[in-house]
Amino acid sequence: MSALEQNIASAEAYLERFKANTVGHFIAGKPVLAAGAKTYTNVTPTNNSSLGEVVIGTEADVDQACEAAEAAFVAWRDMPGSERKKILHHFADKIVERAEGIALVESMDCGQPIRFMKQAAIRGAANFRFFADKAAEAKNGLSLHQEEHTNFTVRTPIGPVGIITPWNTPFMLATWKIAPALAAGCTIVHKPAELTPLSAMLLAEIAADAGLLSGVWNTVNGFGEVAGKRLTEHPAIKAVALVGESSTGSHIMRQGADTLKRMHFELGGKNPVIVFDDADFDRALDAVVFMIYSLNGQRCTSSSRLVLQSGIKHKFLAALSQRVKALKVGHPLDPQTEVGPLVHVEHFEKVLSYMDIAKQDGASIEVGGAGYDHGHCSVATASNLAKGNFVQPTLFCVANNKMRIAQEEIFGPVLTAIEFDTEAQAIEIANDTAYGLAGYIWTNDNSRAMRLAHAIDAGMLWINSENNRNLPSPFGGTKMSGIGRDGGDYSFDFYMETKNVCIAHGTHKVPVLGAVND
Repeated sequence: MSALEQNIASAEAYLERFKANTVGHFIAGKPVLAAGAKTYTNVTPTNNSSLGEVVIGTEADVDQACEAAEAAFVAWRDMPGSERKKILHHFADKIVERAEGIALVESMDCGQPIRFMKQAAIRGAANFRFFADKAAEAKNGLSLHQEEHTNFTVRTPIGPVGIITPWNTPFMLATWKIAPALAAGCTIVHKPAELTPLSAMLLAEIAADAGLLSGVWNTVNGFGEVAGKRLTEHPAIKAVALVGESSTGSHIMRQGADTLKRMHFELGGKNPVIVFDDADFDRALDAVVFMIYSLNGQRCTSSSRLVLQSGIKHKFLAALSQRVKALKVGHPLDPQTEVGPLVHVEHFEKVLSYMDIAKQDGASIEVGGAGYDHGHCSVATASNLAKGNFVQPTLFCVANNKMRIAQEEIFGPVLTAIEFDTEAQAIEIANDTAYGLAGYIWTNDNSRAMRLAHAIDAGMLWINSENNRNLPSPFGGTKMSGIGRDGGDYSFDFYMETKNVCIAHGTHKVPVLGAVND
C-alpha cells in the first residue's frame, strides 16, 4: 500500500463519523443539534464528493451561543491567570495527541497538501502554548510616576468575543485568534467558514476534553448572511476578530456599529516580492516559488506579484518557469503533492477566470493557465484530477501593475511578474495597490533594504526571507488589508480593556471652589 493509499484509508476512518452524523454546533460545553434543523452538504475539493451534512446555524442558535459565552464570562475572567495557563497548556497537549487526525481531516476538508497541514496542527499547539505562558501576565500594565501622583494601569478582559475564521488554513488560524482571547480571560463564540467546518468541531471537542469551563468555548456553523451577521450584531459580543476578505470586513464593521463593537480585521493582500539584481539568486528563487505556490496560493501573505529588476529578468524568469512546471500537483493526502485542489468549485472558477482576464489585458501565460480536465492535460492525469478543483500552477509575464491580475486578489497558485529598472520604480509598483498586508525584499544592499523598509506601505516586511512568523511580533496590515495587530502583547491590547488608576501622594494642592470665609 502506497503512502497515499495509507493516508486515504486513515482519513476515511477519521471522516466516517462526520459522514454518518450531521455536524451541529458546540454550545455551553456540549454538542447541539436542533430537531428539524436545515443542513447543507460539505464537500471535499479533491473530487467534490460529500463529507457529510452540516447544520445551517440560525439567529436563535447564535443567540444561544452568545448567551452561553456571556454566562461563563465572569468565572473565566476571575480564574487566576496561572490556572488558565495550565488549562491552555493541557489544550495544546490534546492538539498534539490528535495532530495526525487533525491534519488528515483538514487536508480533505480544505484541499491543502498534507505536508503543510501536519505542520499547521503542531503550529496550532504552539499558538496555545505561547499565549498560555502569557496568561498570568496578561492583566499587567505600566507604572507611571509623577512628583505628587503615581499612575498604574491594569488590563481586564473585554468580555465575550466573536471569532470568524476563513477556509484556507482553518485550524491554524482559529488557534491563532482564539488562544490569545482565552488567555486574556475572554469567552468566545467561533463561526468557522462554512466551506471547511470539520477542524473547528475537532477544536471544540478538544476544548471540552481539556477542561475549559462550560460556555467558555462555543462554535456555531452556518453562513455569514445569517449566523455571521447575528454574531456581529449581538449585544453580548464586545469585539469581533475576523480573518477573511476585505469586503467581508466592511460588512462586519457596518453590522457591529450599533453596538460599538471593537473590530480586528486581517483581510486580503496583493503582496509584492521585490527581487533586485544583487539578490542571492537561488535563495530568492526558492522563496518566490514557496510564497505563492505553497498552500495552493490560498494564503493572505502570499507574494502574488513578482517585482523583478530588469538586469536579471530573463535568467530569473527562465529558472522560475522551470520550477513552476515541475511543481507536483496531486491529491492532498499524497506526501509528494506540493499543490492541491482549490477549496470549492466557485473559487476554482473564479481563479480560472483570471486566465482570460490576463490575456484580455495583454499579459502572456508563460506556464499553466488552465484547470485539469481532458481538454488541458493527459487522460492519465485528468482521470485523477478532473473531478477535483485542481488548477495548473500559473505564471503570468509581460504584465504591468495596472492590469487586473496585478491589482485583484486571485488567491490561487498564480503569480504575476512585473519588470522594473530603478529602486524608485520598485517602491512605486509595490505601493500601487489598495492592499498593504505584507511585502518581501531580496537584495544584498543593506542600505537599500532599510530605505525600502521605510518606504513600502505594508504592515509586515521580510528582508531576504520568506514569511517567517515570530509569535511575539505584530501581525496585520494597512489600507484594505485590515485593522489592528495580532501577536504577543498586541493581541492582548485587542482582547482587553486598559484601566488607569491614579493615586495621590497626599502632597498636592487640591483646587478650592465655593469656600466660605469665617
